[in-house]
Amino acid sequence: MEQRTLGRSPKRASVVGLGTWQLGADWGDVSEADAFAVLDAAVEGGVTFFDTADVYGDGRSEQLISRFLDDRGLRDRITVATKMGRRQDQVPENYSLENFRAWTDRSRRNLGVDRLDLVQLHCPPTPVYATPAVYDALDTLVDEGVIAHYGVSVETTAEALEAIGHPHVATVQLIVNAFRLKPIDDVLPVAREAGVGIIARVPLASGLLSGRYTEDTTFAANDHRTYNRTGAAFDVGETFAGVDFAEGVAAAREFSDLVREHAPAGTTPAQAAIAWLWQQPGITTVIPGARNAEQSRGNAQAGAIPELGPDFSAGVRDIYDRRIRGAVHERW
Repeated sequence: MEQRTLGRSPKRASVVGLGTWQLGADWGDVSEADAFAVLDAAVEGGVTFFDTADVYGDGRSEQLISRFLDDRGLRDRITVATKMGRRQDQVPENYSLENFRAWTDRSRRNLGVDRLDLVQLHCPPTPVYATPAVYDALDTLVDEGVIAHYGVSVETTAEALEAIGHPHVATVQLIVNAFRLKPIDDVLPVAREAGVGIIARVPLASGLLSGRYTEDTTFAANDHRTYNRTGAAFDVGETFAGVDFAEGVAAAREFSDLVREHAPAGTTPAQAAIAWLWQQPGITTVIPGARNAEQSRGNAQAGAIPELGPDFSAGVRDIYDRRIRGAVHERW
């Protein structure tokens, strides 16, 4: 699989990485055996980048990754990015050097390392992105050897653009997919010019773009696709990319038709959605999650799909403009 430089850092990442929220919490129950099977399938498929967070299962995801890397002898082959900040009240004053030290110390213990590869602020309150003292504190952790590099995870394009303007931000992680196109237009060109890496999360719109759901599909009570549809727990844009479920199912049917018409034979809608993203200029890596080895293997295979071409992109734009744009474009 193609490897790309991770923004303003020398780290490398496969164009398809692995998001590991599912291995911690909020997607139903995933056993340790299933988690290891997901990680194994990803690595076998050429994935070299794992994204996690200290809040995923209150550290379970980080701990599982650490045990997996030790068990498989893969410490030197996999770049691990984690995130911090969501375990405390979301107020700007909590984003301090003292808290950063405590949070990164905990993640270092969970991941079994002295220095973290990449630490991202985990969608903090908007004023945090424009606070010079926050970046000074992060620079201090780099100087102390606690973290190698840092980036941010954002909810909005405006937050992404603010972060890109700070010189030591290596990466920006944001929601971008066939149902969330604004970042492609507004953020990717700026990031490319600045040399900032883009980590694309929620690439399947929480599974909508897999084409497997109907209006009657239900999810477990402890799955955010059940309890966060109105943003009751966190930003609603993290669930189905903020798209109304029924409308998303209908739009996904059209996307599946587009895949059958314009993608190579045998390509699944999920694979096409992932491949189309990593083929966008400016995106460094796409981080779909997986709850089982089959999903993980299929996602990794999307890293080998050839250029989908202008007709496919035009079809994505058409579906977005007709069905999605009015509800999401100006919100994020």
